[in-house]
Amino acid sequence: MRILVTVASRHQGTWEIGEVIARRLRERGHEVDQRAPEDVTSLADHDAVVIGSAVYTAHWLAAARDLAQRLADELRARPVWIFSSGLATQPANSANSPLEVAALRERIGARTHRSFRGRLDRSVLSFTERAIIAGGRAREGDHRDMAAVAAWADEIADSLDPDAAPNRPVAADQRSRAVRA
Repeated sequence: MRILVTVASRHQGTWEIGEVIARRLRERGHEVDQRAPEDVTSLADHDAVVIGSAVYTAHWLAAARDLAQRLADELRARPVWIFSSGLATQPANSANSPLEVAALRERIGARTHRSFRGRLDRSVLSFTERAIIAGGRAREGDHRDMAAVAAWADEIADSLDPDAAPNRPVAADQRSRAVRA
């Protein structure tokens, strides 16, 4: 299956989450393209889509929101998953606007929304971003759980091709069908 992983990221931390998702989906046998949302003009070449965004001031980045708006009809026509990466010491769902994410899920027909903790490196932030982070009392460091990210990618792969899920035990009746085939 051809899958697009498109990720809006300011400082590459969320992009790296997308890389883990893309790599895991490739390992599971899918053809995967990873692109920034502003580089996506059509979904015609893709069967499924994963959209991710960093969360700043409780909102997805504009590039990801714009992609969802521009391609809403195409997104509704295929399986879609969305994820957020928020403050380094809080899950993104604590930083996300719940109404905004719910409206986005409904508008594009996303199957699920997953929140992941982020990475905080104050040295790459603007003055305004540092002020916001100070107010949120976020701790510096990489708080991302890439094993959880990979596990979510496995869930996506399982839902796209449940018979090919290598991490799931095969029931006895499935083994006998495979032997007969």
